[in-house]
Amino acid sequence: MSSIELTPSQKNILQELVNLYRESESAVKGEDIAEKVDRNPGTIRNQMQSLKALQLVEGVPGPKGGYKPTATAYDALQIQDMDQAAEVPLRHNGDLVEHANVEEIDLTSVHHPEECRAEIQLQGSLSEFHEGDSVTVGPTPLSKLQIIGTLEGKDDTNNKLILAIDDMRAPAGEPEH
Repeated sequence: MSSIELTPSQKNILQELVNLYRESESAVKGEDIAEKVDRNPGTIRNQMQSLKALQLVEGVPGPKGGYKPTATAYDALQIQDMDQAAEVPLRHNGDLVEHANVEEIDLTSVHHPEECRAEIQLQGSLSEFHEGDSVTVGPTPLSKLQIIGTLEGKDDTNNKLILAIDDMRAPAGEPEH
């Protein structure tokens, strides 16, 4: 299957639709998406028409209607089916975030520990996260790695948090000599 090229705006809207759909497990209203991505509801309706044409979104008519992402939408956003995925907890300012699961942790610039960063790809909304917030990721299932950091930025298009790492902990044993 050929990959679908989306504009950053389309990707952002589609990602927020997926996030909201996962939380509610029902059709998502355009107004709710507009609020999350800070856009006009009319803009969202227009974008949804093009996303429908790409078969990434289906419209649900009626009073409880709205939009639902298709399986193709998950492929276009490169989101794996996380039904059987291990839970990786995420804490925001000390509180467990219920509707979020860490999908990927990318450690950048590990060669410069004083500048060490982590990019945390989430399933869930980023709207409640703000620069300077404390974020704790993990422990991860296998290595029991836990990353404690300060939020330096967000990549809404790719649903990533960018952390300056304050501390990393893992129950690593002493190296054998």
